[in-house]
Amino acid sequence: MKQGRWLKLAVSSAVFAALVGCSPEPSHDWQKDKTYHITVLHTNDHHGRFWQNKYGEYGMAARKTLVDNIRQEVEQQGGTVLLLSGGDINTGVPESDLQDAEPDFKGMNRIGYDAMAIGNHEFDNPLDVLKKQEGWATFPLLSANIYDKTTGKRLFEPYKVFDKQGVKIAVIGLTTEDTAKIGNPEYLGNVEFRDPKEEAKILIEEIEQKEKPDLIFAVTHMGHYEDGKHGINAPGDVALARYLDEGSLDMIVGGHSQEPVCMESANHVNTAFKPGDECQPDIQNGTYIVQAHEWGKYVGRADYTFKNGELNMVSYNLIPVNLKKKVKVNGESQRVFIEEEIPQNKEMVEFLTPYQEKGQEQLNVKIAQSDGKLEGDRNVVRFKQTNLGRLIAQAQMERGKADFGVMNSGGVRDSIEGGDITYKDVLKVQPFGNIITYVDMNGKEVLDYLNVVATKPVDSGAYAQFAGISMQVANGKVSDVKINGKPLDESQTYRFTIPSYNAAGGDGYPKLTEHPGYVNTGFVDAEVLKEYLQSHSPIKVDTYNPSGQIVYK
Repeated sequence: MKQGRWLKLAVSSAVFAALVGCSPEPSHDWQKDKTYHITVLHTNDHHGRFWQNKYGEYGMAARKTLVDNIRQEVEQQGGTVLLLSGGDINTGVPESDLQDAEPDFKGMNRIGYDAMAIGNHEFDNPLDVLKKQEGWATFPLLSANIYDKTTGKRLFEPYKVFDKQGVKIAVIGLTTEDTAKIGNPEYLGNVEFRDPKEEAKILIEEIEQKEKPDLIFAVTHMGHYEDGKHGINAPGDVALARYLDEGSLDMIVGGHSQEPVCMESANHVNTAFKPGDECQPDIQNGTYIVQAHEWGKYVGRADYTFKNGELNMVSYNLIPVNLKKKVKVNGESQRVFIEEEIPQNKEMVEFLTPYQEKGQEQLNVKIAQSDGKLEGDRNVVRFKQTNLGRLIAQAQMERGKADFGVMNSGGVRDSIEGGDITYKDVLKVQPFGNIITYVDMNGKEVLDYLNVVATKPVDSGAYAQFAGISMQVANGKVSDVKINGKPLDESQTYRFTIPSYNAAGGDGYPKLTEHPGYVNTGFVDAEVLKEYLQSHSPIKVDTYNPSGQIVYK
């Protein structure tokens, strides 16, 4: 049970009444002693997944069915629904990216979103594209801490007030400061990202004076970091809740770290959570904190009661949207629904189909050309360094502003022949949708890491391709390591990129996701490769041919 703002206002009014000799009667539109039911639904880090995947999982058509059913259920019981997004609608699926996420924003309109936080990937395109997306949306794109450097004014609405049966709910938006360093500098020259914690504290005071809300929620794109340990990332939702006065925010609907926020105990995330399991949200300094993983895989549902100014969470759940698991049937592996299948909304399918088909047409458009073959054949790339392996590692290294790049050969699925290159060619090379990640390590840590990764055997997907680094490998050890031509300094800090699959321990690589220097950029590998090919076309394949950088003895 949380003390609401009405009770605080009542105390203030009582003090004022004692001074002036009148009865305290704080203003509110809800009825005393009546219980109100408020349901908050939420998603985050959509990243272009308006269409279901090849296994029939998630997708906006099934999400609409689910949200419509919940909304009908809640309203029949006399309750009300608020639907929020933690941001990052952009970047991840070519059919969406090629159309500036138009199907995604307009699909959100049809589902009935009330508000969203602006995420860092909303700045992957020029600012006029974001403004166009803001125009498509019938709901507000919120951020209180993004400013125009020239005018000193906020670029977006900082908050929105909703009246739910007389209960006044203010929703503020906040965006990670890291946008300034992980976003595209070309589009951020005149944009300032101020400390969201400080902005929130100032804004909450303003809202309480001006709007006198009963509840204050935040939609954020800042990340959830266990016990506030954010490493080199900017402070996230836990730090925000702890920074504010206790209970200043009733709820934080988050995004950015792309995880299901389900707690095992205080300050300890339930790392064993699986779709369909019970989920306990985090609570910090009187504030509930939630996040629904990514891509619309779940719809988060928080059911509250509100009575006499007090808010109480009755239940919380992460509802899988047609997620599947592998099972053995008659000795064969099959994918089956974890929970009962959610039918796709027919009207939404009809609305989205032209966008999906248009995206398919655009995949065959030429994006670049090369003067020879970029080698990615399985029987080559898993045995030695190749020009395509090096090019991919180079592209990821440059996108992550890193010192060197590491790419597992198992993530290179095809070659690119000489001549015209299409987007479809790119997706044949990198079909998995892995995310580019990077980690900052000291030289000694880098050496330890290379002694594991660079010694992976040939004829396996774990065999690593490199860019920006040279070394000799012999007897299970690396030596003569040079980064950008200079000998490795064990006391210096280096940054390297690595696909999210390997950063999570895939292919037997050391797990990096818990390293304090780890960052998930959110950029999809195929998109990074596409942009690199476009910007460097025509590709001269000899530039990327190995010339003794990695020597195996």
